[in-house]
Amino acid sequence: MSASLETIDLPHLPSSLAVHVALYKDVQNASYLRQQLLSANADFEYAFIDAAMVMSRAHVLSAIFRAVNDYSNERLKSRNVHSEIVFSLSPTNNIADSFRKFGISDSTGSLLVVKVAVTPEITHGSVAAHLAQHVQGSSIPFDDAAISQISDFAKIKKAYKLGSLPSPAASQANGAHDNEKRRLELSVLGAIALRGAT
Repeated sequence: MSASLETIDLPHLPSSLAVHVALYKDVQNASYLRQQLLSANADFEYAFIDAAMVMSRAHVLSAIFRAVNDYSNERLKSRNVHSEIVFSLSPTNNIADSFRKFGISDSTGSLLVVKVAVTPEITHGSVAAHLAQHVQGSSIPFDDAAISQISDFAKIKKAYKLGSLPSPAASQANGAHDNEKRRLELSVLGAIALRGAT
């Protein structure tokens, strides 16, 4: 069920390029979804992101903005705008590595799905119906509270080479946890922005 599919209009980008985002936990068929992607099945042209590698809405939206902006300006480095979203999460210019670290794997349990409306027939309704039919998992809201329950901070820090920063631990007093998380998030966003500048 895709009750939590959210449609986002990104500021500074064409309003025709609406972005549809859904977040799932307890996904049972990641290997099937990955296989559709690998076989270039056009019906499954999505950005399938391992949600454990995402730490906030801002983290995801910054990658989406970069990819859609590059798509609009015909500067894609990967196959399409959806693969570019996964690539945009990476702090390096290695496309294969970005898919290994941030993309769906056979063992992915929490999944973030992004679909950009690059043609008029891609609507909230069509995406919601397709995901409801093909993703076997529990749909949850795409918000910071839900994302923080899924984030694997140790893996995120390793991917962005931020080992020296402390990990936000749930056991910390709330203020300390929020401060550590914010520092980590700013470092991650900085790494994404810097990669794009090269």
